[in-house]
Amino acid sequence: MPTPLQVSPDGPAAIETASLRDLGNLRVIEKICFPKDAWPLLDLISVLTFPGVIRLKAVKDGQMVGFIAGDVKRSEGVAWIATLAVLPEFRRQGIGSALLRVCEVQVPLSRIRLCGRLSNQVAIRLYEDRGYARAGEWTDYYQDGESALVMEKIITAAERR
Repeated sequence: MPTPLQVSPDGPAAIETASLRDLGNLRVIEKICFPKDAWPLLDLISVLTFPGVIRLKAVKDGQMVGFIAGDVKRSEGVAWIATLAVLPEFRRQGIGSALLRVCEVQVPLSRIRLCGRLSNQVAIRLYEDRGYARAGEWTDYYQDGESALVMEKIITAAERR
């Protein structure tokens, strides 16, 4: 069993490294959290196995309740948060923020980007609370034609501690 990266009695969940063993749980989380845009099986296998990808899961009471993947693009000088999901019944407990914070610390670059649906104001508020600023928009990004808001954060040395 992986060693928890962040565990405290007051913390919202244990944040652990995810692996291919988490594929089944990740598929469930993707389908529940992203019913319109769930990643296909091969993409999920890739995010759990490709080198250079930071993959973390949130575990509460022995159950995987969230997931984040950070894709480090050294040649571009930026890391992308490829996905961040928390099961609906575990939202608003600080789990998404904890996943994002631990991922940010592990990213070896100072510039991090992510994108989300323009209509997902809860996620946008979370990203803004974590220091992300609006950096652009990708029109017709999602399968249903909705645009994505691109957000960016510059990680400081103090945030890496």
